[in-house]
Amino acid sequence: MSLLAAALIQAFWPGQAQAARELHTVAVADPYLEMHTGPGRGYPIFHVVDRGERVQIVRRRTDWFNVRAPGGKAGWVAKAQMARTLKEDGTELDGIDIDDFTDAQWEFGVLAGDFDDGKSISLYGGYSFTPQVSVEVWGSRILGTVANGWMGSVNVVHEPFPGWRVSPFFTLGAGIIRDGLKSTFVPGRDRTKPAGHLGAGFRVYAARRFLLRVEYKSYLILISRDNNEDVEEWKVGFAFFF
Repeated sequence: MSLLAAALIQAFWPGQAQAARELHTVAVADPYLEMHTGPGRGYPIFHVVDRGERVQIVRRRTDWFNVRAPGGKAGWVAKAQMARTLKEDGTELDGIDIDDFTDAQWEFGVLAGDFDDGKSISLYGGYSFTPQVSVEVWGSRILGTVANGWMGSVNVVHEPFPGWRVSPFFTLGAGIIRDGLKSTFVPGRDRTKPAGHLGAGFRVYAARRFLLRVEYKSYLILISRDNNEDVEEWKVGFAFFF
């Protein structure tokens, strides 16, 4: 647990490799490039780059490029508007760009698997503060042999190598569980219990905006002051990100 905490702290200082990399420079072949304040049509246009000027490509987020224009102005340009520029430069438009993964901020998915002696189906949503650290909110339906229940939790996820297409991660979280376990199925008593977990898994970035996710979690269910229960969970599923 201390190692995981140290890794999470270290992730907020990711190093200088990305900052030190050489930026790719292209000459604008399209009639003009409209620079937005963010990666989406809803963000306002604040600057226009004319044909013939040179811009630096800083990074890419799915269908948007973060570029730096002469004079130091930086903004986002739609991939469709850079089609001629990138084609004449020889830059590949199709396929998977690893920056699509490392620059993604939102992730949503569904997973299913084994929870103790039953089954579980989970939905989650996550937000990335850095390429290495994100926070996720989970909701799970537990289908047990004695009782059905549900579980909700908030997790911190550390992904030490976000640039890898098969990328391991570690998770630490806490939440509540209701029913789903034989030992908590006691009529007439409060069956909602706090729970904490440690876990690990890996993501496989299979296609643009989609990934396969496999993970294992070890839960500690606080049944009473003197009685706890350990539960293991394995699950697999798909997610999309943007």
